[in-house]
Parts: sequence; C-alpha cells; structure tokens
Amino acid sequence: SLPSRISEMSEAASTAPAAATGGKAESFAFNADITQLMNLIINTFYSNKEVFLRELISNSSDALDKIRFQSLSDKEILGEAKDLKIDIIPDQKNGTLTIQDTGIGMTKLDLINNLGTIAKSGTKQFMEAIKAGADVSMIGQFGVGFYSAFLVAERVIVESKNNDDEVYRWSSDAGNSFKIEAVENSDLKRGTRIILHLKDDQLEYLEEKKLKDLVKKHSEFIGFPISLWVTKTEEKEVDDDEEEEEDDDDDKPKVEEVKDENKEKKKKTIKEEKSDWEVLNKQKPIWTRAKEEITKEEYAAFYKALTNDWEEHLAVKHFSVEGQLEFKALLFTPKRAPFDLFEGKKKKNNIKLYVRRVFIMDNCEDLIPDYMAFVKGVVDSEDLPLNISRESLQQNKILRVIKKHLVKKSIDMFKEIAENKDDYKKFYEAFSKNIKLGIHEDSANRSKLADLLRYHSTVKTDEFTSLKDYVGRMKKEQKNIYYITGESRKVVEQSPFLEKLKRKGYEVLFMVDPIDEYAVQQLKEYDEKKLVCVTKDNLQLEMTEDEKKKKEEEKAAFEDLCKKMKEILGDKVEKVVLSDRLSSSPCCLVTGEFGWSANMERIMKAQALRDNSMTSFMVSKKTLELNPEHSIVKELRVRFQNDASDQTVKDLVWLLFETSLLTSGFSLPAPTVYAGRIHKLIKLGLSIADDEDEVVEAESKESKDGEGDKDDDVPPLEAQDDDMEDVD
Repeated sequence: SLPSRISEMSEAASTAPAAATGGKAESFAFNADITQLMNLIINTFYSNKEVFLRELISNSSDALDKIRFQSLSDKEILGEAKDLKIDIIPDQKNGTLTIQDTGIGMTKLDLINNLGTIAKSGTKQFMEAIKAGADVSMIGQFGVGFYSAFLVAERVIVESKNNDDEVYRWSSDAGNSFKIEAVENSDLKRGTRIILHLKDDQLEYLEEKKLKDLVKKHSEFIGFPISLWVTKTEEKEVDDDEEEEEDDDDDKPKVEEVKDENKEKKKKTIKEEKSDWEVLNKQKPIWTRAKEEITKEEYAAFYKALTNDWEEHLAVKHFSVEGQLEFKALLFTPKRAPFDLFEGKKKKNNIKLYVRRVFIMDNCEDLIPDYMAFVKGVVDSEDLPLNISRESLQQNKILRVIKKHLVKKSIDMFKEIAENKDDYKKFYEAFSKNIKLGIHEDSANRSKLADLLRYHSTVKTDEFTSLKDYVGRMKKEQKNIYYITGESRKVVEQSPFLEKLKRKGYEVLFMVDPIDEYAVQQLKEYDEKKLVCVTKDNLQLEMTEDEKKKKEEEKAAFEDLCKKMKEILGDKVEKVVLSDRLSSSPCCLVTGEFGWSANMERIMKAQALRDNSMTSFMVSKKTLELNPEHSIVKELRVRFQNDASDQTVKDLVWLLFETSLLTSGFSLPAPTVYAGRIHKLIKLGLSIADDEDEVVEAESKESKDGEGDKDDDVPPLEAQDDDMEDVD
C-alpha cells in the first residue's frame, strides 16, 4: 500500500538518503533572503506552529486547481492519476508526516527555483513584518508558506512529478543548502509528496485526533478530498478451535467435527488492527454551487455542521458578488437567540472567513456589525490575500466592501422572514433587541431597519404592527407618529397621556422595551413623519378654530391658579400649564422635549455603574399640566379665589403633584410624606380629629433633612408664605 511504501522510503531516507536515487545528488545554496527566513523560522519560538498544515494543504489545493484548469482544454493531461486528491499519512514508527497531492507537480527546474534559489518578492516583507511583531500565521500572505514546514520539521523531503519531467527529490535539513536528485522506480504518477521528519517535540502532529482537528479547523472546505491514513482496532469473536485448526491443517476437518459437537458455543475475542483511508472534508463547500441546485435539506445539514445547532435554521441567504470584487457568501438566521447573545466576552460574530476555500479566521470583528452577531455563515473571498493578518484586515478596503454587502443582504433576509407572520414572530421575539440596537448604532441602514420594527398599539393591542402599517392607518389631519414609553404594556395602556389621543382616534405605539428609549432617540422620523413622545412637552394636537378659541379663554381663566400652584410647588416643576392631552385625569407631569422621559429616568437610575454627574443635566425639568375641564381643578380654582392661604388646599396641591408623579411614571422621592397626606385624608373621611399634625410635620422635616435636597413637605412652604403675607 502507499503508506507502507512511504514508511519504507522514510526509513531509507533517514539512514541512506541517496539509496533510492538514480544518480548523484546536486547541492544548491539557498538564496540569502531565504536563508535568513529559514533561520528566523527555526530559531524563533512560535506558539501557533499548526499553521504549517494549512499552508501545505493550501499549496496542494493550488496545484490541483492548476491541473484541473489545464484538463478543461486537454483531458489527456490527467493521464493515469485522474483522481484529484490530497492524502495525509502519519508514520509513528519513523516520526514522519507525509502530505501528498495529485496536482500539477514540479519539474527539476521548478524545484530549484521555487524552493530555494529565487526568493519570492514577499520574503523580505515577511521578515520585516515578523520583526515588527506580526504573527507567523501571515506567512502564506507573502508567498512563502512552504517554509512553515520547518516550524515542526528538522528535515523536509519533497518529491514531485510534472508531466513534462521525471520524478525529482528535493531535500533539506534547514541548513544553508538543499539537494536535488532524480528518483528511479517511483510510484508517483503526477503531483507532489512532502515528507516531514518531525522534531522530537512536535510528534503530536502524528496523532490522528490532532490532524483531524486541524483539517476541520483550517481546511474543511478545500474543494478536493483530503484523506487521512487511519488505523483502527476492532474486536472480533472467533471460535477457540479456529486457532487450533491453524496449527494442524491436516486434521482440520476432523477437529472441526469434534469441536462442533462437544464445544459448540465456546468463543474467543481477539483484537485486529485495520488501516484505511478516511475522508476528512466530507462537508463540501456548498456556497460554491449554484443555489438552484441546493436542497433545503442540504442547507440544513451544512448549517448544523457549521454551527453545531441541533435545530434547523430559520432563514438562509446565498449570494455571490462579481465585478471588481468577487466573493461568495452563505448567511443563516437561527431560530432562537443564543443564551450569551449580549455577553461582553463572547466572540464578536459567527461569520467564518475563507480565502479561496481556505479557512482564515472566525473572529474577524470588521466583517459584520455587533448588532448582527447572531447571523451565522461563511464568506469566501477571491480577492483577499491568503493568511491576511488581523492588522491588515482592519485597513483592508475589500473587507469594508464585503461588510457593506453582508449587512445589506442580512437585512434583505430579515425582510424575507417578515413575509411569513409566524416565522417573523419567532424572529422578532428572539432578535428584536438586535434590530433596535442596529437603529441606535447603524445610521446608514437606519431607515431599512425601521421597516423591521414591530410594536403593540392602542389599535393593535393583541398583535404587533409595523411603522408602515401605522402610517397607512393614520388620519388625514394627523401629521406625526405618536408613541409612549413605559415599564410594561399594562402600565402604558392605562396612562393618562393617551386620553385625548384616544378620543381623537389617533393611534399610539407602545414602546415598553428599555432599548426602545435608546433606539427612538436616533430614529427621529419614519416616512417623513416625525416620531413624537406623548409623555413629553410640546405635544401639539391638531385643533379646530373653535377649540383654539376655547383654549385661549381657559388659559386666561386659570392663569392665577397656575401661578399659585407653581408658587407652592417651587422648583419641583418648571411651570404649570393647561393640558391638551388630558380628558378624564385632573393632571399629569410631562418632561422636556429633549431630555429624558420618565421611563428613561427610571432605566438610568437602575444602572449599576451609572455616572451620577450625567444625571444632573439629563434629568428633564417637569411641567405640571392641568385639565381645565376636570371638577377637581375647577374647584381648586374656586377655593384659591376665596382663600389663597388655605392650608388644606395647599395640601391638596401637593397630593395632586405626588399622584401625578406616580401616574406619569416617576418614582416618589419621599414615600412616607406622601403616605402621611393619604392618612390625613383617610382621617377626614372617617371624621377622626387630626391630633397628630405635629407628627406628620416632624416626619416631613426629618425627611427633608435626610434627603439633602428640597423636599416636598408643606410646613416650610407654609411658613414662607406667611412671611410673604406679613410683608404684604
């Protein structure tokens, strides 16, 4: 067999190198640059020596590509070696690893020129890059990948046969020279055989598992079969008498009869070693095939092999780009989000980068944006240099163009999923946060991503609606898209901010995911319609002339009440005004148009590592809006007109303010003070004499002292008012 012949050759080569040659070996000196390169490789410690196998398999693949290309115009050129393949043979006995292909092969002149005397243009550049701190895995980028063999081997033998020449052997022990000799009676029909005599500390590369792992990692999708010579131990049951029969052939029939009658069931287990070829890259690179030829099952099998997912994919996008830039890509959307989707320390993405079917890396951060980290797949470029380094990748224009295409096609894939309501529901539940993160981060694709957003609303309470559908349902006079943010759907559905909008028949979107607050800060408009938050200031609803006239009259009538309430509440509110948005609630608190909403304030306060300095200028000033049609507000106006210093009325103003804090989504700064006011009202309702005023006041004062800021307690404000009245 081929492996046993190679084993014999390895043994012969290690004892008498010229034994199998047809003539005297010729010695050649390495080019000075290559000598330097060899010294650099041999004398420097590299942790990732495994790249040698990728480089040698990649070279074999290139050689096979060349002969296949020639065979397109001349089929006879393949001769006897019609199978285009790569074989790997580990030989534990002699400590050698052989990589053999049936590629184009090299002539004697090719061996002399390519492997030693003529330095590739990249040799010097590679050495300069290494000295500057680059990684040895870049070696292939500079066209000198073959020399990576010396990372693990103390001696390298190359036998090669080109159709235009005989078999020649190149050998070197990494000194300053190499030998070339002819080989007689070689079994090599065409191609190249590289025999590595491994260093004593690199014998792990003869282990079956190690070789399988390396091929799977780096060369799984090479377009030619890669076979490994493996030895397996099998257990076999035999009759005991079979072994006795072997000892005495003449008595075989007689012994067999006796044993069969008397000891019919007696068995013995023996171990047998069997060696055979095992193809390592069975999973073919299906992205190189036309998508019309690939079945759904094939895509599913490839996806599972690529990702180790137990489920099939939700969607797939298979495409190629041609022209100035050429690459093929296959992208998958999984059915469920991984548990570590937003884990900071995990891999940035799940796109594997190949260059001409050779795996380069699976953690290229510039290949796809962070918010699309859940997209899985492969990209196979024809233009990127093989073994490109991370440093080079970051500055590579080709990569930026690839990224642009991947993002565009991924969004197209998501839109295709959206055509199926059930599939999109699964997708949105799993990856809605990613889409919203994309709106926050990706300004170039923001409008496209906005089409993928889905929300519940005052119209669609039980199912999601898109912004496009919302715009389609807008009333003629409606100019803006209205939304409300909050803690949960249940909370926002009952919000007082929706009252007037519901009455007018305007739809309001419910944004109850914390990330919505961040996304909507960037998504200012959709389809030329401005997005307006109904909990913020400057909500301008369309009004008729009669409504405008009525509003002016109410503003004049309630002006004194607004001023007095502002005076009582002090700096707790920026202003007190009449509301356009309320119909059944007496009042609400709105925030400034450009500051945080109540919901955003709640989210930021919940941050474990928040920056308190930012809070001071991002927290919005609050505006108290009053509903002039509500009976409480009307009665307050009357009471203040009768007695502006009424303590009970002032208590009620504070109670209204604190209740508005709760209904508008804010938290109470001093819950015990609020509770004291409620208890006071309960006593009034129960006609209990209020003999504990001092306790309430004391509590309020303590709360004020403890808070360290101006609290909303009545007594100090009352005292200030009395002083003002005395002055008057």
